[in-house]
Amino acid sequence: MEVHSSGKGLPHNAYSELKEGESYQPVMNPMGKPPEVTVYSVTWGLIMAVLFSAAAAYLGLKIGQVFEAAIPIAIIAVGLSAVTKRKNALGENVIIQSIGASSGVIVAGAIFTIPALYILDLNAQFYQIFLASLFGGFLGILFLIPFRKYFVAEMHGKFPFPEATATTEVLVAGEKGGNEAKVLVVSGLIGGIYDFIIASFGWWNEVFTTRVFELGAKLADQAKIVFKINVGAAVVGLGYIVGLKYSAIIAAGSFLSWYVLIPVVSYIGGGLMTPLGATATKLISEMSAEEIFRNYVRHIGIGGIAMAGVIGIIRSSKIIGSAFKLAASEIFGGKGANGDKIRTHRDLPMGMIVGLIAVTAIMLFLFFQYGVVYNYGHALLGLAIVVIISFLFTTVAANAIAIVGTNPVSGMTLMTLILSSIILLSAGIAGKEGMVVALIIGGVVCTALSMAGGFITDLKIGYWLGTSPYKQETWKFLGTFVSAATVGYVILVLNETYGFTGDNALVAPQANAMAAVIQPLMDQQPAPWMLYLAGAFMALILTSLKVPALAFALGMYIPLELNTPILFGGLIAHYVSTRSKDEKVNNSRRERGTLIASGFIAGGALMGVISAFLRYLGYNWLNTEWQESSSAIWLAFIMLALLSVYMIWDSLRGKPSED
Repeated sequence: MEVHSSGKGLPHNAYSELKEGESYQPVMNPMGKPPEVTVYSVTWGLIMAVLFSAAAAYLGLKIGQVFEAAIPIAIIAVGLSAVTKRKNALGENVIIQSIGASSGVIVAGAIFTIPALYILDLNAQFYQIFLASLFGGFLGILFLIPFRKYFVAEMHGKFPFPEATATTEVLVAGEKGGNEAKVLVVSGLIGGIYDFIIASFGWWNEVFTTRVFELGAKLADQAKIVFKINVGAAVVGLGYIVGLKYSAIIAAGSFLSWYVLIPVVSYIGGGLMTPLGATATKLISEMSAEEIFRNYVRHIGIGGIAMAGVIGIIRSSKIIGSAFKLAASEIFGGKGANGDKIRTHRDLPMGMIVGLIAVTAIMLFLFFQYGVVYNYGHALLGLAIVVIISFLFTTVAANAIAIVGTNPVSGMTLMTLILSSIILLSAGIAGKEGMVVALIIGGVVCTALSMAGGFITDLKIGYWLGTSPYKQETWKFLGTFVSAATVGYVILVLNETYGFTGDNALVAPQANAMAAVIQPLMDQQPAPWMLYLAGAFMALILTSLKVPALAFALGMYIPLELNTPILFGGLIAHYVSTRSKDEKVNNSRRERGTLIASGFIAGGALMGVISAFLRYLGYNWLNTEWQESSSAIWLAFIMLALLSVYMIWDSLRGKPSED
């Protein structure tokens, strides 16, 4: 049964699992030749890559959050096509978004690791930052392509893909116009203004916490039990798209961390008279719930993510095997996948991918040999670590993005640094040299995994809309090159301007964490192996109970205040889509809610960027004293309630006649 879209909107089965014999027909006709790669789309894509790389690098090092560039770029692309009155601009807008979105993922890979070199008083040259980001980005693209069909087509409707959903809704509404565009614009304005007020003026706090009342403060202080929820519109919108199933599993992992493990660690360790663990500098009795989370419990989450990744690799062995078979069949004369003439089914030829992986590996070896370690054996060892870990964890990064829209790349990089350090130490590389090598290896792996997670979003958007995958894959390399060059330059400038250590230095929280981990390891102090092991066994138990271990471990790793609004949004999604006995009404309400949630995410993301730029230019209207007051925290709770009521009310206005 063929299902075609009505008009230019998404088909009704865009977000649902396909029934037997049913196929998905994208918005753009697979048999047609819509404009995609043009001078216009490539030029604007590269401009977006430069601008958003610079912005994301600055913000990430300043506040520790790398904003997702895909949604703001999609909004700008839609606006540009409206201003220039371009016809059939959907294919071009996807290419602009895909090239430009290289910025956010390359930035995450670079700023989580490279500034640690400066923090440890080691130097990093431009070519080291640039090449680590470039080769990491290339490996992320190349390792992901063989898994595209599995994630975007075979698993259609099984993963929520929250960020890809929001970006797709923006692109479709911009092309289609009409009622859907109005819903998206109104919710985008509400979400954008709401989040802009929090970030720029601080009229209410971003996080509601139970510390605001006496009993809650007592529980937090004595029992280390605290509840926190981020009240931002974008995060609630994300939860709506994730849906109740996955948001509940993520929240369950978070609740285990915060309401079982943190109180237990506090109770058992409260009587210790010396700090516990290599990196801890305080007694457990003196730690807050948040400090216990960072020093101990989060490591269990990292172990869980790593084991969930290994389980995912084992489960994906058939897909990995089929990718190898496909490569062999194409290289040794078979037709392979690209015998398929339909443009929306075509990837870059597998033979070309294998060849490019080989070329990238050779270039990486030369980079390690002549730019990092100056030893053939050590360069080969570094190459082996990068290639094996990047390949194995590519599917983990893609899985995480598909489920919750958040890539646990800092956790996986932390694990990479620990494993790399152990291997390098056994090979006789220690001290300052060992720190440089481990951090450069970490930078390449971090960028590869960040790229794999980000690129699966682009490819899912392309699948829904009917873009040619091989064109997205080809031009992603150029976006990566431009983003890597921009990031390398920006990090050098920021280091010279602000620095990463001392007064008024850039915060760079992830890089500081990496530096804190790598220094004791290279000085041969122990890592928290028992905590990683506990997380690994937990993932095995969850898998045996048929609970998605990656989603649960992500919940344990991501801070509580970001998991609770995801559950909140999931509950709203469940509520609005189950009120009626008529399934068509429920579907219409759910779809309208998806548009509203996408508007919240898009508006929040765009206004967050604008707010940060204004602060960078010196326009700081934030009333910190008021924002941190009890009144502002209670007001945050009231504003979240009002936002939720609006979301429910507007979603329930969805009617089948609107489709």
